[in-house]
Amino acid sequence: MLSRRHIRLKVMQSLYSYFTVKEDDMPAYERAMLKHIEGVVELNLVIISLLIELVKYADNFYENSKKKHLPSAEDLSPNRRFVDNHFISIIRKEKVLMDRISKVSGIWLKNDHDIIRKVFKELFESELYTRYISSEKEGVDVDQRFIVNALNEIILSNELVHHILEERSIYWIDDLPFIATIIMGQIKAKESLNPSLVFKDESDKTFALQLFRNTINNNKEYEQIIVRFSNNWELERIAIMDQLFLKMAFAEILSMEDLPIKVSMNEYIEISKYYGSAKSKLFVNGLLDNVVKTFTKEGKIKKIGRGLV
Repeated sequence: MLSRRHIRLKVMQSLYSYFTVKEDDMPAYERAMLKHIEGVVELNLVIISLLIELVKYADNFYENSKKKHLPSAEDLSPNRRFVDNHFISIIRKEKVLMDRISKVSGIWLKNDHDIIRKVFKELFESELYTRYISSEKEGVDVDQRFIVNALNEIILSNELVHHILEERSIYWIDDLPFIATIIMGQIKAKESLNPSLVFKDESDKTFALQLFRNTINNNKEYEQIIVRFSNNWELERIAIMDQLFLKMAFAEILSMEDLPIKVSMNEYIEISKYYGSAKSKLFVNGLLDNVVKTFTKEGKIKKIGRGLV
């Protein structure tokens, strides 16, 4: 389920906590990291459960509108296209998935924010919703496209949704774009939304643990490398996040023999663009390039397999 980049981000979050809190209990932080990674599956289910709860609310909304003292013709004969959305109907027939959803849907129901009503109101009043229920085009493809657009443009952009997710886990807002992309990709591909295991295979879990452990165990050595190749700047002058990007890159380049150097460099240069400062990319790129060239000449980089150097 998770890509290697997202695994790197989850490890980065855990390493940041470890180094800033400065509690020397690596096994506890390692267990917490794996728990946070597994939480990505829960987030996947939580987003799907939000869709289901919105459809349930819409159904009740239309039924209650019929009971008004002076119902309009539209109240008496509502357009139930959203409620009867073919794609949502397929999801609701997946018993295993619905059982899993029922265990997490309380996040939307057991709070004082009245979030389902508010999100449905925003959706109901949107031009997107109006176009959808009034369109003459029908079929699963049309219904799928509406769900994807509704998630992208309205539901997952809602600040209250973000607030609820952040209350559940401080990491979920960072995870949301990635999980949303997975869900929308599955919808477009007409795949089951029942999330699989968080790691694609055992090698991905091993990668996460090795990256976490190597970065911590070699921390002092990596700090010396940073000082050496940053014109002997004191570490205090270098942003904590920039240090972390570099240490993780060193862990892969110097301690993990089966990973291509170019891939490791590119990943942390790219990550630094989004999680560092405006100058992070140039700093990380320049220092890594210098380290790799120098250490390759000095014979300090050892990789197993062709095309890794």
